[in-house]
Amino acid sequence: MNESEKKSINPWDYKPWWCQPWSILLTGIALISGSWFLFKTFWLTIIISIPLLIWMGFFLLIWPKLMISSGVLDAHQESEIVDR
Repeated sequence: MNESEKKSINPWDYKPWWCQPWSILLTGIALISGSWFLFKTFWLTIIISIPLLIWMGFFLLIWPKLMISSGVLDAHQESEIVDR
């Protein structure tokens, strides 16, 4: 396999459009902002923000690193080359 055939090992290449970093950020920001505009209550917005920020942090920071370090993407890339 030469370098031109090698596919990028980017975990976001294997996710649908609705599970991309931009959609995760927009969803989290919209939900947190929406809770503030709807309820105008600081403590309720904080309660809603905590699980959303954990969810966003996991999928934007931790999940991509786990996928790259697990080797799953390497195995998927090799299986695509063998299938040709």
